[in-house]
Amino acid sequence: MNRNELNPTASPEAAYGARLRSVREARGWTQEELGTRMEYSSVHISFVENGRKPPTLRFSRSADQAFGTTGTADSFEHQYREIKHGSLLEGFPEYVKYEARALEIRLFEIGIIPGLLQTPAYARALADGDVRRGTITPEQASERVSVLTERQATLVRSRPPTALVVMDESCIRRPVGGAAVMEEQLQHLVEFAALPHSMLQIAPYGIGERRPFNLPVYLLTMPDWVMMAYAESQARGHLERESTFVQATLSAYHQLQAEALSQTESVAAIEQLRKGTP
Repeated sequence: MNRNELNPTASPEAAYGARLRSVREARGWTQEELGTRMEYSSVHISFVENGRKPPTLRFSRSADQAFGTTGTADSFEHQYREIKHGSLLEGFPEYVKYEARALEIRLFEIGIIPGLLQTPAYARALADGDVRRGTITPEQASERVSVLTERQATLVRSRPPTALVVMDESCIRRPVGGAAVMEEQLQHLVEFAALPHSMLQIAPYGIGERRPFNLPVYLLTMPDWVMMAYAESQARGHLERESTFVQATLSAYHQLQAEALSQTESVAAIEQLRKGTP
């Protein structure tokens, strides 16, 4: 049987596959033997090793069980998650870890509905758009939606965080995915605003230059009451813990809230948009 030469530098998936083969061969196992231990076919093992099929979370956990690497720093699950986050903005995976434990989440978004408030159909439409532009693969699109689902679980945990959301008016006026997707999304925003631990405000176009942010901004208050700020550019995200910067960002956020519509006015604006009223 011919043995293909692997190039682990070709892509993160190729590196994963090359490592899988290396660990398997170090045990003296054939692809069939590893497949039996993992409950996958030998063809599936071959495809992953050769980079023809991307690994999944289930596959990675099965590999860890077979090789005894579950929970270690060198686990295949850990490598899989690094691949998974490869389609996310630099710095964002670090932010997500803190977001899941935050007592309070403040955020401001421009152009699109914030991820925490996106419906599955809206999120999928955005991801599919990136696939059509060739910036991510279909597999990465699915992983991006999966990450979003995991993040949204934060809002429905047993003791949910207080979520204070300000959206630029462009977020609700930019059509994404068609009329049905937008109707469902706008309805979801109205429902979010009705939750006891949430606040939703729209920053209207009319505030003009008084809007303090021109990029998305996130502020987290952690269980020890330490605050941190996360901001994004087109290329990367950055998590900031330095108190002077965080306090300045918080002050600007308070100014934004003062300029934005109240929650009652914001919900009314969304309902008008749903009815087709300008």
